[in-house]
Amino acid sequence: MNPATLTVVIAAYNEAQALPGMHARLAAVLDGMDLRTQVLYVDDGSRDATWQVLQSIAGNDPRVQLLRLSRNFGKELALTAGLDRADADAVVVLDADGQDPPELLPALVGKWREGFDVVYGTRTSRDGESWLKKVTAKAFYRVINKLSFTGIPADTGDFRLMSRRVVESLRDLRERHRFMKGLFAWVGYPQTSLPYQREPRIAGSSKFNYWRLWNFALEGITGFSTAPLRVATYAGLGTALLAFAYGVWIITKTLLWGDPVQGWPTMMAVVLFLGGVQLMALGVIGEYLGRMYLEAKQRPLYLVQDWQPGRGDAAADARRAQQE
Repeated sequence: MNPATLTVVIAAYNEAQALPGMHARLAAVLDGMDLRTQVLYVDDGSRDATWQVLQSIAGNDPRVQLLRLSRNFGKELALTAGLDRADADAVVVLDADGQDPPELLPALVGKWREGFDVVYGTRTSRDGESWLKKVTAKAFYRVINKLSFTGIPADTGDFRLMSRRVVESLRDLRERHRFMKGLFAWVGYPQTSLPYQREPRIAGSSKFNYWRLWNFALEGITGFSTAPLRVATYAGLGTALLAFAYGVWIITKTLLWGDPVQGWPTMMAVVLFLGGVQLMALGVIGEYLGRMYLEAKQRPLYLVQDWQPGRGDAAADARRAQQE
């Protein structure tokens, strides 16, 4: 009987410094697992020596597969490319910076063997990150769960194990603006959490500044909630009611006491207020309309520049030969 298979998908962008140390830790874990394993690295258009480092790693480890995208498409699409190529009974998504410890893979596999299709890592702490990033990340998960129709586990990143049927379900979702944490939750199936302590980066610096994190949050909210549109509707309705009430008051005051030529500051305040509300509502509508425009183009999610398949899991083959 063939052993179960496991593929670890890792998206990397300018991670040349972190990859050697991270892969050494990962390889040590995979060597001790009773699975046939592969590691699929996706180079998301890196500008440093990431591709050369990955080729060196692949030359020394036959389990390693390499996928190089034609340019930087972003982490969400790089993960999509990796999941599209992964062919295994279970797939683990792991960050290239070493913050999500590969030593937890046996625990993830154990939960999977208990019958769970998705085992996601929940961060109990986030070492090596600023207090502002911790606070904003915590607030984001609370806000999106209040707004979204899909429950997204709090304090949970991309680090998780997924069964084959979950990965195949994700391949059917081809939307261009992708919030993978939401898609992981949307597909459903039995899911469970594995608490862990997130470690500092092995080397290098984070590629997500606060501007990119803000845009990432917008992708998540607009991709899994129409609440901003509803807020714009209620804001417009509330403003219209206030304007109507104020108009009644102006008419009544004029009929009772007359109206000397005054009110320039009041008029300007009302005009600016109404204009601001209208622009805000148009901006919210524009966010959704822009996403519809990009979806309608039907461009490919990503383009592949290079593909280098692995040479197999020699350790698993040796274990299997001994058993036979």
